[in-house]
Amino acid sequence: MEAFNALADAPPPPAPNGAVPHPTGNAPGELTSKVDTVLGIVAWAGTAAGVLGVLVTGTMMAVSVKRGESSEHMSRLGMVIGGCVLVATAGPLVSFVFA
Repeated sequence: MEAFNALADAPPPPAPNGAVPHPTGNAPGELTSKVDTVLGIVAWAGTAAGVLGVLVTGTMMAVSVKRGESSEHMSRLGMVIGGCVLVATAGPLVSFVFA
């Protein structure tokens, strides 16, 4: 425990130049607007695919019940909902990690 306290109280090692680097974004404005547009379209397409996946899975479940068949639609629905959650949280996760 004494060794831990000694290490915890020790100052951090200095940076090579004596300062912590803080890089800034140097991307051109035209590029960032185009990338934002593409990412917006991809996010919209992912959301639309998720909604379509839930609708298709629900339709398949309804048809199976009508026919009296048994199938593993709940696992499919779980995968679709997992994909929807991943698409919905991709932006905030990336912002959290890189911001």
